[in-house]
Amino acid sequence: MRTVQTHSARFIQVAMSFCVCLLTSASLHAQSKPVDQTIVDELVAANKILAAEGILDGWGHVSVRNPSDPTHYFLARNLAAELVTAKDIMEFTLDNVPVASKGQDLYTERFIHGEIYKTRPDVNAVVHTHAPPLIPFTVTQVSMKPLYHRAAFVAQGIPVFDIEDTFGMTDMLIRNGQHGHALAITLADKPAALMRGHGATVVGPSLPRLVGRAVFLVKNATLQQQALALGGPIKYLHPEEAKLIEAREGYGLGRQWAAWKLKVGIASPQP
Repeated sequence: MRTVQTHSARFIQVAMSFCVCLLTSASLHAQSKPVDQTIVDELVAANKILAAEGILDGWGHVSVRNPSDPTHYFLARNLAAELVTAKDIMEFTLDNVPVASKGQDLYTERFIHGEIYKTRPDVNAVVHTHAPPLIPFTVTQVSMKPLYHRAAFVAQGIPVFDIEDTFGMTDMLIRNGQHGHALAITLADKPAALMRGHGATVVGPSLPRLVGRAVFLVKNATLQQQALALGGPIKYLHPEEAKLIEAREGYGLGRQWAAWKLKVGIASPQP
């Protein structure tokens, strides 16, 4: 009897060890490929630029899709954008779960990012901002329209997401996947969505394009309010003008990206 018990115990021990090995192997397999330091450095630059331009305050955040694994994205731990360094960048699944967590505090509204990456394969970078010039357009019947050529993308339409419409009374934050999915549905195929009494979420095919859109969206909001205050009719960009401008969106943005990086103390390689 004792021999049978001994063999059973050994069998259980071996089986458990085998299971642990399988789980470890699966966990390692689930992790993405080695991180490209270049994309991490560019994300750090985007954080600092957006903070310097007044787009991100202590609560905004910006992410980028992992170019080596489109089912993952990079986002800083819960930190003010201007304080972000490379060591603060974390990798997440599209379900907004960190690939390797060491107990770091995470952004509450990280669900914005993963849910948009799920629904928009064309999007490779996302920013959530609370920039004050945008807020009046989230709570009035005045639609944002393009009057500044750098913001021609506004002509595609900037919808307004109102969390109350789907979820009733909340604290206005995107706290889970359901909230994030609802925002992504409102965003649809547009370059940005305003968020009632909250801010906006902007998307782009790359970090430089995203930063450009975020900066120029806020500038357009300021200019539109100034034009409205002057009174009289406003001549906004013609749809055909906006289309022609959009056809070359990103042209010359490389030099602006380099200038933005230099402004926050990050030197770019000379061409």
